[in-house]
Amino acid sequence: MALTPETLPRHELNGLPVRVVESDDASRVGLEGRVVIETTNTLSVEVREDGESRVVMVPKSGSTFEFAITDDAADFAKESGTASKLADTQPAGVEQSPPVDGAGEDVAYVTVDGSRLLSRPARRTETNGDSPWQ
Repeated sequence: MALTPETLPRHELNGLPVRVVESDDASRVGLEGRVVIETTNTLSVEVREDGESRVVMVPKSGSTFEFAITDDAADFAKESGTASKLADTQPAGVEQSPPVDGAGEDVAYVTVDGSRLLSRPARRTETNGDSPWQ
């Protein structure tokens, strides 16, 4: 199954660009980076600042995340459409955020409540159809 805004909660999140848009801990709001480790209850985000990088653990519970899905992240061929074109139909509970200024057409921003991600990644991952995670 292809990575789309609709299927994002059922996929592996490692490597995806992410931003914390809401959190019980105000110091985590606004953190941006890439997911480097996903566990049942946390996302570890690599944050780069001033040429330095650090990894910040963010609890899924009590947080809301915004993921940027690009054609590269979704492994789409250009001729088959882009993630943003596929983002026009959102299931209940998954919101598409407005694009950041200067973002191209080939980026979809998907906001997901962390509580939807509270399970072991292997159990949450799609195992039917053409998913590589079988």
